[in-house]
Amino acid sequence: MKDMEKIIETLGKNQEIAQKFFEIEASVLSILNFRDFLEKLLTEIQNKRDIPYVWISLVDGSDVADMIKKSAPSKILKERTNPISREAFLKLTKSSTDPILVNNNLSSFQALIPHSYKNRIQSLAIVPLTVDGEIIGSLNHGDFFSSRYEPEMDTTLLKQLATIVSICLSNVMAHEKLNILASTDPLTQLINRRVMEQILKKELERAKRYETPLTVVFLDVDDFKMVNDQFGHKAGDCVLKYVAHSLLRMTRGSDVVARFAGDEFVIILPNTLMREASELANRLKSFFVDHALDFEGTSIPISISFGLSCCEQEIDDANALLKKADAMLYKAKKHKNTRHSHA
Repeated sequence: MKDMEKIIETLGKNQEIAQKFFEIEASVLSILNFRDFLEKLLTEIQNKRDIPYVWISLVDGSDVADMIKKSAPSKILKERTNPISREAFLKLTKSSTDPILVNNNLSSFQALIPHSYKNRIQSLAIVPLTVDGEIIGSLNHGDFFSSRYEPEMDTTLLKQLATIVSICLSNVMAHEKLNILASTDPLTQLINRRVMEQILKKELERAKRYETPLTVVFLDVDDFKMVNDQFGHKAGDCVLKYVAHSLLRMTRGSDVVARFAGDEFVIILPNTLMREASELANRLKSFFVDHALDFEGTSIPISISFGLSCCEQEIDDANALLKKADAMLYKAKKHKNTRHSHA
């Protein structure tokens, strides 16, 4: 009778655990945003399974690791993602995708554990994850107690979780890549005009709400057609990529750099006065004068012209802000051409 009661009790506990795993899986199935998916997954596992430490180890160079870097990870993801080399990961897991339970000699698994968790974990469950057949890392569970994860324990539910998470990750990655394609200029990898205009509208609303300055720089490459005619379209593409990379490198993380069209670029500068924006634009101008592009052994000189507009000028419409900067660019180019014709 006691044996039967024990069996029933065990079945009840197993059913309860299985139900919690089901709830975790159901909670993330419909999420297509990369950051939201990972945050929800980690917090749901921690809360529903009462696990002190839950994090993801990501293989360097994997699509998921690269996506994390591009997505400006939140505080949660910064704390709960741990990079590891592919060689080290495959060595620890013996290239297997089966879950690994460890409660002794954890020192050999230190590369998987975030620095802030070290010396706290006494047992560990490592659940390898794949995306489209490629191992990308592992979903890890850590506990204070060595009895939480023992090597002889059944890992069926962990395997099932790994399968669901891997399928979800594949869907999320595909969705995010489509979003990137829809929002990014394929040549320069800058955001495109459509997204830039959406951002500018929001930044303008914020600037008006908090009464902070906002300046837009509209710039283009001087005589770009001559570059294409003289050096070819491949060289022209390289010039545009070089300009885009330089603009990103010389602006702040809070600034927005976009390709508008052709050889035209827009820089949105939040919390920036017209004077400060003018100083930046002139630094950019001087940089290109001093740093020609080396294209297949040929030096291609680059010169830019720019126009500025600021919401301080009582322009309360994003399109009007762009048009004003564009008009100032046209004026600057006309002035430059007039000077050259008189020289």
